[in-house]
Amino acid sequence: MKIHEYQAKEILKKFNVAVPKGKVAFSADEAVKIAQEEIGGDVWVVKAQIHAGGRGKGGGVKLAHSLDEVRELANQILGMTLVTHQTGPEGKIVKRLLIEQGMNIEKEFYVGITLDRAVSKNVVMVSTEGGVEIEKVAAESPEKIIKETIEPELGLQPFQARKLAFALGLSGTQHKNAVKFLTGLYNAYVHSDCSLAEINPLVLTKEGDVIALDAKMNFDDNALYRHQDIAAFRDLDEEAALEIEASKYNLNYIKLDGNVGCMVNGAGLAMATMDIIKLAGGEPANFLDVGGSANKETVANGFKIILSDPNVKAILINIFGGIVRCDRVAQGVIDATKEIHVSIPIVVRLEGTNAIEAGELLNESGLNFEVAKSLKDAAEKVTAVLRN
Repeated sequence: MKIHEYQAKEILKKFNVAVPKGKVAFSADEAVKIAQEEIGGDVWVVKAQIHAGGRGKGGGVKLAHSLDEVRELANQILGMTLVTHQTGPEGKIVKRLLIEQGMNIEKEFYVGITLDRAVSKNVVMVSTEGGVEIEKVAAESPEKIIKETIEPELGLQPFQARKLAFALGLSGTQHKNAVKFLTGLYNAYVHSDCSLAEINPLVLTKEGDVIALDAKMNFDDNALYRHQDIAAFRDLDEEAALEIEASKYNLNYIKLDGNVGCMVNGAGLAMATMDIIKLAGGEPANFLDVGGSANKETVANGFKIILSDPNVKAILINIFGGIVRCDRVAQGVIDATKEIHVSIPIVVRLEGTNAIEAGELLNESGLNFEVAKSLKDAAEKVTAVLRN
């Protein structure tokens, strides 16, 4: 689950991570009131709040030097369709703003924490190249990203935090503040069950303070039951309608731009299915993992989600029958197809327990199924259907 920047900063403050003074606003009047009464000063930042990076480049982050300018910028940004490299060309409508105090910035850095799946341990990364896309730094100057792998039994150790702070070129009070910041950020990451915590930029002020100028936090959905306060931060306006609908049925769905609807059990198999569709010359329209126990209800709900996308011209069902029997899945596909009246071509590949019996059921159903013998055969059949 993703949350907004202002929500991430609310969490960080609970762990003594330094953030600028600020508050969310939903109108220009509210923005002016926050700037005048709750923040004070004479410089403010008006920041669009959407679930995407690159907001500054897209015109969603502006500096105001007067209350009139706060109002003007708030009116300008609220309601705009903000397009960034992460939103796609359709962009996202800005419905809320973060009004923050202006900072006296000396330097900008990057810090991020995530799981390194290669070693099954958390990794803390820092870089002196802050304020730019970390992917670009990784591609062009990987030596500028310094990493510390964290032992799960020990957590971030003081010597590791000091090492990372030194890597940013900090010393004295600056170094001490950075160590405190990194320690607090790691605690927030672990205790909140995050999958990602990213501060870009992390800024050093001319006064020697180390502050999170921006904040991005993603969370492990499977752990949200332990964090009802964080779960309450979910903003459905920032999620695709079909993905919200899929979550009601415990389906893992992500919409893509292709025309081949995919229904698969298992995330790894779903990724492999999308890859082989592309290799065969097709374009997957979605990622859809129906889980390990595909049945009539699961298949029916999957069909409804897939067919809600008008770009889908054919469907590929790829199920491995391990725990679930293939003949039961086949019967579920047949029943769901009749119930929902699916009119576009369907290619089915079932492998595993009772796969032969499943193929016979599909072939004898009298419905518009193409039964594939292998994953490659399935991908070739579904792309051939599209060309006809």
